[in-house]
Amino acid sequence: MADIVYTLEGGVYLNITNKCPCNCAFCIRSKGDAVGDAKKLWFDNEPDISEIKKAIDDFDFTKVKSAVFCGYGEPTNAYDNLIQSADYLRKINPEIKLRLNTNGLSDLINEKPTAKELSELFDTISISLNEPDSEKYDKITRNIYPGKAFNAMLRFTRDCVKYCKDVRMTVVDVIPEEDIEQARLICESTGAHFRVRSFEKGR
Repeated sequence: MADIVYTLEGGVYLNITNKCPCNCAFCIRSKGDAVGDAKKLWFDNEPDISEIKKAIDDFDFTKVKSAVFCGYGEPTNAYDNLIQSADYLRKINPEIKLRLNTNGLSDLINEKPTAKELSELFDTISISLNEPDSEKYDKITRNIYPGKAFNAMLRFTRDCVKYCKDVRMTVVDVIPEEDIEQARLICESTGAHFRVRSFEKGR
C-alpha cells in the first residue's frame, strides 16, 4: 500500500487517490514515486474509506493544526472518500484547518454541483488555474474534457467563493510572465486570491 498520510516541509498531506482527469505537463508526479517523507505515493489498488481512516488513525492528528488533501491524484476523483475522510478528521480534531488542493473539475468528474458541500468541510480551497484561456489550459493540462474544462473550473471557483472564505487560484511558474499576469486578472474576476507556485519546490 502506498502512503496515504505523508509530510512535506512541515506540512501534513493526505494522498487518497491516484486518479486524475488531467495529465499536466508540469505535474510533480513526473518527478518521482514520492515526495516529502513518503516512500511511495502510487497505489497498486485505490484505497477504500476503511484504509484511509486507518491511515488517519495511525498518524496522530490530535495536535495537527492543518492538513491538506493533495497527493498523486485529484482528491475529488474519490469524492465520497474525500467527504467521509475530511469529516472523520474533523471529528478527531475539531480545531484542525483543512485545505483542498484541486484542479477544479469536480463538477465534471462527479456530474453534479459540489462546491457548496466541499466548502462546508474545507477552510481553504486551492484551485489550479494553470493558464489564462481554454486553449492554453487544455494544452498544458491535457485533460479529458477539452473545450469544457476551463469554463467548468471557473464556474466551480465562483461557486466556491460564494460559500468558502478562503479560495485561491494558482499557476505554476513554468508559464510565461504575460500569461501569469493574464491569469491573475482571470482569478480576480472570480473573487479568489491569486498565487504563483514554484515548480522546483513542488508547491
